[in-house]
Amino acid sequence: MAGVCGGLGRHFDLDPVIFRIAIGVLSVTGGIGLIFYGFAWLLVPLAGEEENEGRRLLSGRVEGAALAAVLMALVGCGVFLSMLRNGGTLAFAMMLSIAVCGAAVWSQRRMQAAAGDAESRMDAATAAAVAEAPPEAKAPPLVEFPSWWKDPIVKDGSTGKVAVGYLWGPHGAGPDGRMPNGEIPVPGSQWGTGEPAAGRRPEASAVQRGPRSIGGLVFLLALLAGGLGTGLSWETHPLGTSLQIGLVAALAVFGLGLVVAGFLGRTGFGTIFLTVVTAGLLAVAAALPKEISTEWVRTTWRPASVAAVEPRYELGTGVGTLDLSRLAVPAGTTVGTEAEVGAGKLEVIVPKNVTVKLRAQVGLGDLQLPQQRPEDIDIAPDRDESRTLPPAAGTTPGGTVDLSLEVGLGQVEVTRADS
Repeated sequence: MAGVCGGLGRHFDLDPVIFRIAIGVLSVTGGIGLIFYGFAWLLVPLAGEEENEGRRLLSGRVEGAALAAVLMALVGCGVFLSMLRNGGTLAFAMMLSIAVCGAAVWSQRRMQAAAGDAESRMDAATAAAVAEAPPEAKAPPLVEFPSWWKDPIVKDGSTGKVAVGYLWGPHGAGPDGRMPNGEIPVPGSQWGTGEPAAGRRPEASAVQRGPRSIGGLVFLLALLAGGLGTGLSWETHPLGTSLQIGLVAALAVFGLGLVVAGFLGRTGFGTIFLTVVTAGLLAVAAALPKEISTEWVRTTWRPASVAAVEPRYELGTGVGTLDLSRLAVPAGTTVGTEAEVGAGKLEVIVPKNVTVKLRAQVGLGDLQLPQQRPEDIDIAPDRDESRTLPPAAGTTPGGTVDLSLEVGLGQVEVTRADS
């Protein structure tokens, strides 16, 4: 697309197909290839040019190539963040990246060694002839007025200036960087402050207007697309999926707006910033547990006997209470069950005279046990604790209750029955 792989092949003396295959594989197995290609497109200048696409974008010149590179890098970041839980895929991508980098470094060192051997074989007569040769005639340097907000861009080798659109710049300057009277603004002059010099008032018809900004329209369309995507899927999908649909719709509008702005209009830095924020929110939404639903529910599971205890209890979002206080667990008997809440609170009430074997997993939140005070709240990520709670003092020991509790986001609370 941008000649990145061809340039890498010439620089490292390797077949560009090697880089193309590697970047293609890395793009679909974690998004690393898209991130690398997008940043390389921005930072590496074309052959024969001194200015890269990233510098043009930062100076305010809107071009389709720079916007496409930014969009490619953002898509790659979204894919990469969504693959963080897939350790096998990331390990493969890392191994492939290391292998390609090693081959490139080895090839470059081999090329440098060959060039050094060729230089060492240069005979003394050739060196003396070069030293005695008359100096080459050079053309006098071209004198140009300095430009304080941009450098001239010459892509075809000619001396003409290429007109480009600007996101920001001196007040009244046209696309070619000149004022209506043909002068180039310099720092400290009245043209640089946007005020005409004395006796040089330009005519209104001579002022050139830049392309109209479409940033506000793109933001409104992205907001509308995100709201529609989330609203239409709110009742039928989990919370994470619903948010992903809305954010993907908004990100698509932002990306399309950046591409259109490269040809028909212009956008400001705010649009690019909102695109980055939307991509980050999409990665967060992709990491949400699928068990989190969009409806807050309060439910209580209250089995009346040991035989009525179900193997598993589940709740998407809300407060789930597993009341085992009525169970009469005989000594030497073990009753096991699992309970899971996606987001909210999971409360378990166990009999007073039983031994509790507990394993609690909390993605982000708090764990409350009978020995702790209610006000002792400790929120931490990735909590995984296993405890054995003996029967309450002064009671006749009964059987064992084996609990496996899990909450994605929220709190796990285990309490003893009063009687």
